[in-house]
Amino acid sequence: MRILDSADVSPEAIIGAGSSIWHLAQVREGARLGENCIVGRSAYIGTGVVLGDNCKVQNLALVYEPAVLGHGVFIGPAVVLTNDTYPRAINPDGSQKSAHDWKPVGVEIGDGASIGARAVCIAPARIGAWATVAAGAVVTKDVPAFALVAGVPARRIGWVGKAGHPLELVDGGWMCPATGDRYTETDGILEEAIDD
Repeated sequence: MRILDSADVSPEAIIGAGSSIWHLAQVREGARLGENCIVGRSAYIGTGVVLGDNCKVQNLALVYEPAVLGHGVFIGPAVVLTNDTYPRAINPDGSQKSAHDWKPVGVEIGDGASIGARAVCIAPARIGAWATVAAGAVVTKDVPAFALVAGVPARRIGWVGKAGHPLELVDGGWMCPATGDRYTETDGILEEAIDD
């Protein structure tokens, strides 16, 4: 495990073996990072956030509690995972809003998914396993597994395989041009093809 001197890591955080926390990153109390995670320069990992093994959180990313990331999740530079459905600095009576005046909701991201640079995921969105959110997208609703989404608001523009490459339609099914793996689509849900 490597934690740079300028990083601010709570003694109440759990950091897995082989993980690296870079300059000026902050990891709050109760956060749980799996093994071999990388938290980039000036990234923020909120209270109680959970990262699986082999996650990469790039520079300036903000992962607010109670986000849960599966194994092998990629969070690009300056990504924001929000946690407040109705954000306000003050209450209707004008008093300053405190932690007791709202309930955080988190973004959940499945294994192997990637969130591109400067994308924003609005809680309580769920990003399916192996999905890819394009750089600059704003996710306002759930993203299915293997989906490629882009735009504001984000919409599905294709499918991707585990290698991250857009899938190609071949013989009525989907195929990864990088690996040759095949996928089947049924009612807007993509799954890995099962060999007979």
